[in-house]
Amino acid sequence: MDEANRDIEELLERAAELREQFEGRVHERVTERAYAFASETAQACVTAEPRKWRDYELWFDKLLTSRATGIPMMLALLGLVFWLTIEGSNVPSAFLEGVLIEEGGLQGWLATYFGVENAPAFLNFSLYEGFLGLFNRLNAPFWLTGFLVDGVYLGLAWVVSVMLPPMAIFFPMFTILEDLGYLPRVAFNMDLFFRAAGAHGKQALTMAMGFGCNAAGVVACRIIESPRERLIAILTNNFVPCNGRWPMLIMAASLFVAASFSAGWATLASVATLVAVTLIGIAATLLMSLMLSRTVLKGVASSFTLEMPPFRRPQVGRVLYTSFIDRTLFVLWRAVICAAPAGGLIWLLGTIPVGDVSAFAWLREFLDPIGHFIGLDGVIVIAFVFAIPANEIVVPTIIMGYLQGTRMLELEDPSQLFLDNGWTMTTAVCFMLFSLLHYPCTTTTLTIWKETRSVKWTALSNLLPLVVAVLVCAFVAQAARLFW
Repeated sequence: MDEANRDIEELLERAAELREQFEGRVHERVTERAYAFASETAQACVTAEPRKWRDYELWFDKLLTSRATGIPMMLALLGLVFWLTIEGSNVPSAFLEGVLIEEGGLQGWLATYFGVENAPAFLNFSLYEGFLGLFNRLNAPFWLTGFLVDGVYLGLAWVVSVMLPPMAIFFPMFTILEDLGYLPRVAFNMDLFFRAAGAHGKQALTMAMGFGCNAAGVVACRIIESPRERLIAILTNNFVPCNGRWPMLIMAASLFVAASFSAGWATLASVATLVAVTLIGIAATLLMSLMLSRTVLKGVASSFTLEMPPFRRPQVGRVLYTSFIDRTLFVLWRAVICAAPAGGLIWLLGTIPVGDVSAFAWLREFLDPIGHFIGLDGVIVIAFVFAIPANEIVVPTIIMGYLQGTRMLELEDPSQLFLDNGWTMTTAVCFMLFSLLHYPCTTTTLTIWKETRSVKWTALSNLLPLVVAVLVCAFVAQAARLFW
């Protein structure tokens, strides 16, 4: 028995020596040697005709995964996707606004983009005007017309017009990259960072899914086998901006950052800002993963071996179905369901009096000190509170609050409205940071609860990003006031 114990102790000592010798990369070294042996065996036993495409594939793999070019290529592709999304969504968004919201229907859209001054009469009114006319003919009371048309309908119309075009562009491009086999290469590039943070390399894939929808990213965490690392990925997925937050980020980047550049460089400045915001979100994901893995979710990181799949030709049918049915329409439907009651509630707050002012104005004054502390104001805080069901209604709520109106409105150039209400570059930066880091929407929160079945982890998934957002914005705001 003593001899057996000595053998075990010697074996453990030898294992510790090897672990120290290989600097904790024992699993990687074993995997590398196994694949090298398999490759040597295949070359010795199998004769294959040379394929030109195989040479190109190896060249692309080196370009997309090498230490020198892997990360820059990833950022370049991300910037290209953002540029196409920003540039491509302007015209269809304006079209939907003309159909659903704008007074005069498509008349302004046709004149702006096609130079058509005399549009057919049936195109000169929107659905919003049609609903107002219908309720007036029915002699409906003002509160019913206001609640259903100015509240619920305008909330839904805004979500559709702002959210649908970017999703219809972003999701197909993301699906094409997924179909090509690029996403596993992103995971390969990011594996080193996530492993250093005590997380799983597959979290890079779930994080990438979160760019489209955080709820989808949370569901994608099922691919992580380790319960501890899966939970880390779920709790930190919210730190990358989802589709619902892009309109807020694009607006702030376009109005305040791009405005500092000439017209030819404005779009590029917006894209660079969005890429920078994305990198901040990735950094927050890594830092929070590291914190969780060293505290409440402390444990030994599991190994991750990723075999690169070959590049594939995208399947048109799969791209269309996955991007439009599975993602675009599914996410849009959930956002619409959440936005409907929020729009009605916003209308009620703008209508119900509290003393000499509306409930909205009273609430704004009450929340102003909190907003000022984190570089925002009371209206922005209200907007984020009421946007818990759907982030898409943040901007129209802010505009409504500044105009002191009773319905959500859109302005073609709201920059002057924001400036008149005290917005500065600091406000824009804090607004983007809070948009990036704040708590998840209702859909994502429900998805987290379904995946974890834990009230504790669901609450932490909301409290953690809220605390991070408040601390970061407060630091930026106070530093700006102190030094600038």
